[in-house]
Amino acid sequence: MSTPSIADAYFSIPELMRVARGSYKRAVDERLAAGGFEDLPNPGGFLLAYLANDEESIPERVEGLGITKREFSQLVDILVLRGYITRVIDPKDRTVSFALTERGRAAQEASAEGARYVDEELERRLSEAELAGLRRGLAVLGEIKRSLPGPAIRRGLPR
Repeated sequence: MSTPSIADAYFSIPELMRVARGSYKRAVDERLAAGGFEDLPNPGGFLLAYLANDEESIPERVEGLGITKREFSQLVDILVLRGYITRVIDPKDRTVSFALTERGRAAQEASAEGARYVDEELERRLSEAELAGLRRGLAVLGEIKRSLPGPAIRRGLPR
């Protein structure tokens, strides 16, 4: 008797998203561990990718990471301390800039390799039309999120 597919076991989109959401993380974590980057905190890999691609302003990065300004500052401190990034403060206007170190570039490449693996598996397992539909559906979910008013309630485990 064959094992039922995940699509047969889960019916709602939120359930399917919950089951699927760890695919990229697991592949990225595997590559990070193989490269000796087990001390890279979450969501440090995303910040390294932002820096590698020179994407977004600091406020946009904070929002994109889904963390507070204070948590962003703590994340930067950890990444500087662990040798993933450097922080430079311009003495003239006190603006802050960040840059990847050699270690940060290597960790970012390991993360990108893990993400590419999942992307390639999706391309291998889905037709072009299915992949286009997946991309469009995810984009629409992002648009819906942006259209909702107000900040999200943060519900984590009690600290």
